[in-house]
Amino acid sequence: MANEGYPFVIGALFAGVVLWGVWFYVPNLWSFLGGILGTLLIFFFAYFFRDPDRIIPEAEGILVSPADGKIVAIKQLESHPWLKSPAIQISIFLSPLDVHINRIPCTGTIEFVNYKKGKFLAAYHNTASKENEQTEIGLVTDSGTKIVFKQIAGVLARRIVCHLKKGEYVTRGEKFGMIKFGSRTDLIVPSGTQIDVQIGQRVKGGESILGRMSSSSNLNPTPSGHVEKPRHTSTPLSMTENGFGS
Repeated sequence: MANEGYPFVIGALFAGVVLWGVWFYVPNLWSFLGGILGTLLIFFFAYFFRDPDRIIPEAEGILVSPADGKIVAIKQLESHPWLKSPAIQISIFLSPLDVHINRIPCTGTIEFVNYKKGKFLAAYHNTASKENEQTEIGLVTDSGTKIVFKQIAGVLARRIVCHLKKGEYVTRGEKFGMIKFGSRTDLIVPSGTQIDVQIGQRVKGGESILGRMSSSSNLNPTPSGHVEKPRHTSTPLSMTENGFGS
């Protein structure tokens, strides 16, 4: 279980003992239901904060998923402020039942960790990537490729945990934090990256391969990821689960 989960499990355990104690001394329907609720909370928190082992792929140049969940968007961006070039954004929605531990997509050095206050829109909402509270992390790989990944809060997720610091060297699949109770994670990569996932596909953090980095970061994306190219306008054309652009 993730370390962040122990306070919740211990708190639920204490509440469960108290509630069952009430039922023991005052046996009625309400005290019984209270005991049941306390027990369910113990199992819920233990399940939510679970930390399963993952087999980290070893192939060179691959990008693993930073989170468990469902791919809800793959869209091409005309540019990104830090990458300073066209990019591809992959968005993963995490339901309250998914593992919420976040993992490093690829080996490299952390260039920045920026926390941004914002809204708490539903994490699957198209504008959540820009408007919601989030932590944005920039990483430079050993080959010099820049990528960005984000931890984005949602309606229920009001607590982002990130243990990364600028200048830290990290490895693919390494755990670096979590988002509590439903959230979203975005991965932004150079446009030359081959995308190996599709909208609606479920992925596992640190284990599922999202794509493979090209030797050139400015090549057009390969068709395997089904990424639509932007038209020559100020608004990028995107793909989302419901078929609408952001």
